[in-house]
Amino acid sequence: MPSPPSESGRSAEPAGSSARNKQDAYQFCHQHGEGRKWYLEAKNYSEDLLADVRRRKFIQQFANEGAIAEGARGFDRLQQAPAFLRGLLARLVMRKMKRVHFGQVVPLEDVAQIFGFVNSIVRVSCICRRLAGRQERRYCYGISVAPNGGELARIIGEVAPSFQAGPAVPGAETLTREEALGAFRDHEKEGLCHTVWTFHTPFIGGICNCDRADCLAMQATVTNDVPVMFRGESVAQVDATQCTGCRECMKACQFGGLGFGAAEKKAVVDPRHCYGCGVCRTMCRRQAIHLVDRRSVPSAAKLW
Repeated sequence: MPSPPSESGRSAEPAGSSARNKQDAYQFCHQHGEGRKWYLEAKNYSEDLLADVRRRKFIQQFANEGAIAEGARGFDRLQQAPAFLRGLLARLVMRKMKRVHFGQVVPLEDVAQIFGFVNSIVRVSCICRRLAGRQERRYCYGISVAPNGGELARIIGEVAPSFQAGPAVPGAETLTREEALGAFRDHEKEGLCHTVWTFHTPFIGGICNCDRADCLAMQATVTNDVPVMFRGESVAQVDATQCTGCRECMKACQFGGLGFGAAEKKAVVDPRHCYGCGVCRTMCRRQAIHLVDRRSVPSAAKLW
């Protein structure tokens, strides 16, 4: 149940959160999630939301890579702006993104819950990787409560046929829940972080597998300090009695949330930087890492 990032950085401060931040928290946590995890509410995947003209237009632009390409150019311009303007521009970008295309980190167990109530899962090409000129890996998944992708697949297919649902269409694969979950396990072994995304909030139409090398959203949020996605609902903790100090978890962390204690020769989590993706768990051969509720960790409870 996330509170939003602060308007001046990546997290909301406990005592200094503004009325606007509180309003945003209400929007995502209560209005869209009924007090629970908003991305686990089936209504946010509803076909009825696709009747909105603005949403349809945005999805069409997104399928043509236009929205993503323009966003990437915008972040480049932001970094070139004078220092005194960057904070203001970052706030404006964040507010717009929350209304239009915002995401949240989700662990594998929550991905499994989402796959439990959606009726179609289509693996498609990754726009971020295409824009970056990277090799195609199809790390992105369109999801819908309607069979065969429903209205979402039709809207996208009108613009970009390679995104259409159906096993015979080049560039797209229709997967069963079991196949999709197996693919996500494989993605996690690659060190990729799972994220859910809105297309004009609160409609959720996709789950991606991201890393900082290619994902524009992660680069904006973590590198450029322009939050376009929430941290996850959890943070990682290390069981020092099981940790051998191999540092494999550190290699996989996309957010700089893991360090190494030289004296004890153990991995250490910094809850302030942990996004709760859970990828480090997969890399730990000793199962020394687990996730706990973010709200139970004082230093991370208000950081989203």
